[in-house]
Amino acid sequence: MMTLGDPIFAKGEDGHLKSRSGSIFISREHPGLVTIPGTHAMQRQAWVGEVNRVRAAEGRPALTSVEIGRLLDSSVDLVFFENVVLIRPDPNRMDLAFMADEELQKVVSKRQIRFLNTHAKRVRDALRARGENWRMARDAKAREETDRLIMRGRTAIENEQIYYYNGNTGTRYLTVGTYLPVSRLPDGAFRAQIEEIVHGLNSRNRLGMPMVDLFPPTLNPDIRKMFADLDVKSVSDVQLRAAVAKIELAWRMEMPPELRDEDPKSNLVWKAEMGEVLSRKAFVTDVGDRDLIHGISPEFYRNIEWLPGCRVDNGKLIFDSIYDEYNRTQDPALAELCDLRVRSIIFNLLRLFGSVEYVNVGRIPRSMARTPVANERRSGVYIVQYKELGEPISRVFIIRFQKWGIAEHLDEGKDMLTAIIESDTYSDYILDRRLACRQLGMSLPRNVGFGQFTEKYTGNNQYHGATIRAYYYVRQYVPGIASDKVLPERFHNPAFALRFAELMGSAAALDLVVGRRATETNEPIFDRNYEVLQIDPKGLPVRLIVTDHAG
Repeated sequence: MMTLGDPIFAKGEDGHLKSRSGSIFISREHPGLVTIPGTHAMQRQAWVGEVNRVRAAEGRPALTSVEIGRLLDSSVDLVFFENVVLIRPDPNRMDLAFMADEELQKVVSKRQIRFLNTHAKRVRDALRARGENWRMARDAKAREETDRLIMRGRTAIENEQIYYYNGNTGTRYLTVGTYLPVSRLPDGAFRAQIEEIVHGLNSRNRLGMPMVDLFPPTLNPDIRKMFADLDVKSVSDVQLRAAVAKIELAWRMEMPPELRDEDPKSNLVWKAEMGEVLSRKAFVTDVGDRDLIHGISPEFYRNIEWLPGCRVDNGKLIFDSIYDEYNRTQDPALAELCDLRVRSIIFNLLRLFGSVEYVNVGRIPRSMARTPVANERRSGVYIVQYKELGEPISRVFIIRFQKWGIAEHLDEGKDMLTAIIESDTYSDYILDRRLACRQLGMSLPRNVGFGQFTEKYTGNNQYHGATIRAYYYVRQYVPGIASDKVLPERFHNPAFALRFAELMGSAAALDLVVGRRATETNEPIFDRNYEVLQIDPKGLPVRLIVTDHAG
């Protein structure tokens, strides 16, 4: 493919990119990439001119108006940043966008190519159907990172420290909770603070982002407009307070119940939402886990590392092409992304379900318990989203690898035969324990599957490089709220508190009978993320499911 302009990421003497935009033409007769500085419209016209110049040199006539129209229709807009190419797709022509993506991968690593317009459902659905959730997902963040981000984010402009600051976009977010002290300020300070907020809502920074915005971003835009349209200077102090109080009331009424408590220690939903807002980057096209899996519990937000998956086209399994890039380059940066266990999981899935349309797999790198067990030996945990042909929606499964497998026993210095025997014995124990728990009446996921595959042992002993088996258990995702993450305000409802106590008390009694404890510390693991509470439309608990019976 011919390029008109400098290579992508080419820099000038000042160290900045020579061009921030590009246009790629997916034309059978006149394919090309234009990177000359200018608007996309200018680049399209430049390519038409270049094609006509080449045709004239070959003694061929210039393009007709119909041919020019077809050529322009084959173009896809690109935006360049320091190490990222953003494709701006037409949601109605995702086929064209993916052809552009494949061409760009010949000159740029796939992990450096992202998509704009991921707010559009058609764009998200198209990427999801290719097993490419990883290309639009936000990075997973540890709980401590989010805590620091929120704590350090509190800032002021010229008046009170009432904002949460996103250093990537330059936007300061005002919450209904941080606004509360403003209403108690003396008249002069109150007016100055409101004037600052209104000015910020109506101003843009050098990145084109709002200087001030209201939290959450999904807030009714009419409330933001009411605040931004305030005429602070022409009204009296009494009138100003009355106008702002009206806006504040509407704001509070619009707030989702799960975001009204702004204590990040007690309200993990608010914490996750604010963490997402403060870590967003300008013009980066990532989406949250709620957009990738409909109905996923908030505790999963920013806790999933999405990995390359696969799609099935006319019965042919097609793994994400980034696996080919890794095999070709052996780039260490790709090793963590191209998880070989994911390929084995997908192969096993296709052996069981022959009509799979696509598979996305994510890794859950850390415990999601509010108070994790100290020094816990944690097995690998994955979340799998797959869709079968003809099914209206995708299905979601949780995969948990056996905590004590062959590799773990080899790591302890045991010989291969002993490691295999003890691993198999532990597998039988886990499944026998599940049967016993069900016989006792413990509420467990209806079905649990058992899977295995071979992999290379990577430990530092005589068995390094040996082929061993890895064992895992698979269950359906259980929707609901983990018991350790129920919002405290829910217990203000006596009916909720009573029903919660009944369900948790019954579950705790069975937990004592079967002796669920952490194998490392022998401490109880009840109410540590494994008990999922399901709520009815009235907001009351209806059942509690123990998602992991091991211990």
